[in-house]
Amino acid sequence: MTRLRVRGRTAVWRWLAVSAALVLGACSSVEKPKPTPLEPLSARIAGKQVWRASMGKPLHGMTVAVLGDRFMLASEDGRITSLDIGTGAVRSQVSVGAALSAGVGSDGRHAAVVTQNNELVVIDGQREIWRTRLNSRVVTAPLVAGERVFVQAVDRSVLAFDVFDGRRLWTVGRSGEALSLAQPGVLLAYRNTLLVGMGARLLALDPLTGAVRADSTFASPRGTNEVERLADLVGPAARSGEVVCARAFQVAVTCLNAERNAVLWSRPQGGFEGLAIDPEFVAGADATDRISVWRRASGDVAWTSDRLRYRGLTAPLSVGSTLVFGDSEGWLHVFSHDRGEPLLRLSTDGSAIVAPLVRSGLTMLAVTRSGNVFAFRPE
Repeated sequence: MTRLRVRGRTAVWRWLAVSAALVLGACSSVEKPKPTPLEPLSARIAGKQVWRASMGKPLHGMTVAVLGDRFMLASEDGRITSLDIGTGAVRSQVSVGAALSAGVGSDGRHAAVVTQNNELVVIDGQREIWRTRLNSRVVTAPLVAGERVFVQAVDRSVLAFDVFDGRRLWTVGRSGEALSLAQPGVLLAYRNTLLVGMGARLLALDPLTGAVRADSTFASPRGTNEVERLADLVGPAARSGEVVCARAFQVAVTCLNAERNAVLWSRPQGGFEGLAIDPEFVAGADATDRISVWRRASGDVAWTSDRLRYRGLTAPLSVGSTLVFGDSEGWLHVFSHDRGEPLLRLSTDGSAIVAPLVRSGLTMLAVTRSGNVFAFRPE
């Protein structure tokens, strides 16, 4: 199986340039647009940095786990670190002795990562309890839940292991797709169901057996070649109550009622980063970083913004009545979630925000390409 590896915006723009050159019959590539200059902003709400830590080189496609009073994250060199949410102090740190390809997943006791040698490694506290070799590369953080470890490979196949002894319990494969996307996919739990993105579909699996309970189409791939028809669901997905929303790469944003396995609405938007959701709105940015916010119930557009186009935006984060994006210059941009009014701009270290923003209570975390971790809190 051939795999399309898309490593952030540089690779996407390279792919767009190649596509344009083929269409136009030209030899030159398309120059990446310059980031939109930032407008002067007078802060309308207060917020401040409360601590800063260093984690080493971050993973491509890394994620941060939120576990009670800790943030847990893994660096490319194989270190898994837990940081105190209040102070940033290191609560624990363990190394698996190998470079990693996927971020960390944890249920609070067990943590799981995948190495660049395709080994799944499971930690109990600060002690490795088992590791096993996989047949495919992994870039999506494992999910640890219900005494199982769930792994999604680059080809979007899914494997389940016993968290205590590493026994493989079941495998669900993907077939019929010539290309897959080397970008973190959709893998999350909803009550007693495992939700998995497989191509442009969201499967609801029985976590005990791997049996398919429901199969929902999130997008209809279109185009004249395999690259244009690529429509894998990309993470992070967004969930609020029974509503789960996800992006199909370069095609659409779709929301599903996970209780009834019924698609609520789908809207065309060509992008490749994850989404945010709250009780009223769903938000995301397209491939040009044009922000769109839809009403959760209907999918109607609430507002759009071109203020941050081509600034390399992260998946957004919903925080109370605000919506926050990170960008490729290390800024955090805070908007009102109902009108899109700019409220606050926070700085980090000038390097790109490389992980989806996360929060615990009022503490928001950002990780930069320079390997620094910043915690912010409103005042």
